[in-house]
Amino acid sequence: MTYSNHTHNMKLNNKFMYGLAFVLTLATSNGFIPEIGPAVPQRVTPINMNAIGSTLSTPPPSNMDYLSALPKETSTRTYPRTMEAPKPTETITSAPSPPEVDTSILVQGGSLRTWSYRSPLVEQVEVVLSTEGRPLDADLELWHGPDNTPCKIRAYVENGQVRPFSAVIATPRGPNTIAIRNIGQIEFPLAAKVSAKDINMPSVDSIKSSTTIQGGALRTYPFDALVNSVEVNLKTDGRPLNARIELLQGPNNNKQVVELYTEDGFTRPFFCVIETPGSGNVVRVVNTAPVEFPMTASVLPHSIDHELSSYDNLDGDVVMGGDLAW
Repeated sequence: MTYSNHTHNMKLNNKFMYGLAFVLTLATSNGFIPEIGPAVPQRVTPINMNAIGSTLSTPPPSNMDYLSALPKETSTRTYPRTMEAPKPTETITSAPSPPEVDTSILVQGGSLRTWSYRSPLVEQVEVVLSTEGRPLDADLELWHGPDNTPCKIRAYVENGQVRPFSAVIATPRGPNTIAIRNIGQIEFPLAAKVSAKDINMPSVDSIKSSTTIQGGALRTYPFDALVNSVEVNLKTDGRPLNARIELLQGPNNNKQVVELYTEDGFTRPFFCVIETPGSGNVVRVVNTAPVEFPMTASVLPHSIDHELSSYDNLDGDVVMGGDLAW
């Protein structure tokens, strides 16, 4: 009895499982919706290759696909070029150069200032001395080693603003030191500038036109009023150089005096630029050495004012004796 009940329960369970599977199958296939039937797959109509190939003038080869067999568009389209607005012209202006920095050092009366150059590449320096209109009286020395002064200069200028002192000092075989001493009173300070760049050099004519001045002799060089400045170049063949340079304007009227000593006038020649404003300027060069020490001197115009006539450059001076232009 027990075995038959168990068999009957298993049949009921099987029928229940079959019924549940049938219900789930109808639910997934929209069997409960009367107007919606099962989805039927549609067949895609293949492309007729013969119809496409009939549009070509020649049949395509067998190894060509149907996309490459389509007719190519031969007409070219031209697009109008857009007019660009003209660009405004830009004026390129160079940046203004920075103002020059004044490197002058004020040297009071009775004081000393030095400039040392340790590099042996510095072979010459330019010294410029000026004042605010007062007289200028200074000593310049070149120190090369302990207790060795191969060059000494004594400079006097009546007006350091109108006629500043400018000289080039040779400094071979460094290190060298430039010493400037203001030997004037405390009421007469001066401005000193020593530079190793942008140095005035003697012109070619100055080197070619040098003349010999024997020991104890002198030479004078008068200049016209159009000459604003002159250049003086002194040297020897290796002997010591002792000279005196004077700027005269009128009889016995010294506007500038330079006394020079150099132990070797060939290795350390002397070159300076003297301002000569006004008329009646005469440069006098004196060889103060003995007759055994000749030297060569060249004095030529350094800058000339060609735009002004001689009358316009007289600065109010009186010319006696007739017309200057004749």
